[in-house]
Amino acid sequence: MRIDLSGTTDEAYLVECCKRNDPAAQHILYNKYVEDMMILCLRYIAQHEDAKEALMDGFLSFFRGIGSFSYRGEGSVKAWMKKVMVNSCLMHLRKQDRNTILVADTTEYEHKEAGDDILGQLAAKEILRLLHELPDGYRMVFNLYVFEDMTHKDIAEMLGISESTSKSQLHRARALLQKQISQQTKSNENAIG
Repeated sequence: MRIDLSGTTDEAYLVECCKRNDPAAQHILYNKYVEDMMILCLRYIAQHEDAKEALMDGFLSFFRGIGSFSYRGEGSVKAWMKKVMVNSCLMHLRKQDRNTILVADTTEYEHKEAGDDILGQLAAKEILRLLHELPDGYRMVFNLYVFEDMTHKDIAEMLGISESTSKSQLHRARALLQKQISQQTKSNENAIG
């Protein structure tokens, strides 16, 4: 017997239906989160088709693994889905051997506070463009630290690098983003003036 789930927004119920492989529940969760998850994938993977492939792989992993998921209230589905998508993006990049930029950094990281709000003044589309211009290693560490709120220790474990490499990659990503923003600001001022 098929249950009509149209209009259902109760995530706990949808999760239980997905655990029983109900395609209608899967479709509802997919439609609810596909746009947010695509934006997440595009933060990690510059090529739209590659990001879309990682997105599809991520949803497949999400639905395959939903049996081990425990619903913990509002937001828990999205939080778990984000983790699955980040892992899907990183696996996609590894398959393409694009993260070779993450090499051990033997120099000691110099902590220079670069404003965490360096992207605050830009539109989402512009932020995405600037992130895509970063080398893959910088972009991965920046995304994991800034958007996924991971520690350098967690990033190092996830990517198989040292904590100092994670710190230096983040520092370099921030410096490069600040340089790009500065150049863009000067370019905009010259166009106006």
